[in-house]
Amino acid sequence: MRIMYYILFSMWYLLSLLPLCILYVFSDLLYYPLYYLFRYRRKVVRTNLNNSFPEKDKKEIVQIEKKFYHFFCDYIMETIKLLSMSKKQLKRRMAFGGIEEIVQKMAAEDKTFCFVYLGHYCNWEWIASLPYWVPEDVLCGQIYHPLYNKAMDRLFLRLRNQFGGECIAMKETLRRIIELKRSKQKTIIGFISDQAPKWNSIHHWTPFFHRETPVFIGTERIGKQVDALIYYADVKRLRRGYYHCEFKQLAEQAKSVPDYELTDLYTQLLEKMISDNPSYWLWSHKRWKRTKEEWIRRQQNS
Repeated sequence: MRIMYYILFSMWYLLSLLPLCILYVFSDLLYYPLYYLFRYRRKVVRTNLNNSFPEKDKKEIVQIEKKFYHFFCDYIMETIKLLSMSKKQLKRRMAFGGIEEIVQKMAAEDKTFCFVYLGHYCNWEWIASLPYWVPEDVLCGQIYHPLYNKAMDRLFLRLRNQFGGECIAMKETLRRIIELKRSKQKTIIGFISDQAPKWNSIHHWTPFFHRETPVFIGTERIGKQVDALIYYADVKRLRRGYYHCEFKQLAEQAKSVPDYELTDLYTQLLEKMISDNPSYWLWSHKRWKRTKEEWIRRQQNS
């Protein structure tokens, strides 16, 4: 694993030294074999798009599909570029709004935590540069699911931690949050919440692109337990290689909101964001592989 990691790191780092404009040329070249030759997850993407946009005809679906693959190739090159991208360049290309409001509210309301709902939309890896934008006394963290490939997992941890933030493994989330609360460390934590929970982690279903969809409720549940501010990351791709993330508060008093309403609101906002520019979401992700019917059957047989 260690040898593979150093091989991957060396290859990625050397490639990252190229200007982004050159990497975008590689992205354009990568698109054709990925889409037409290897047909990477084409069936999954097409099924997801057809089911999510039943009002669109085949021509429109194919157009979104091709734009998604073009963007996905850009995402790959942009992620590689992170290994050597300067702080100045990254701050110019990945900007944030609403941070001052969060910091002020944390101070005024004596809050230790701000939890942020994120999705696999635009370049979510660049959002890890948030520590460049917050005061030094505020820690930034992100909950992540370790990759099965140990070398790739180590590489991505290095990518995400290099900005001064902290990656928290999903199974360590509660323990680490309790530690931070005890130390009174002001912390902004991002939760990527558009993944498919495992069967034993499903506790709530919500409408999402015309289907009953299982959702993670940890952001809301833990957020209420530690009295966190709850925000949503509204991300836009301004043009190739430039993004803006605006943090928007979901509720003034999260603890007073009925159970699951914050999760449902996040899902609604995510759907709107995707619908506005559908090419920038991770359609190759098997988001709807678990059905409510099968979940009910498992519940009855357990």
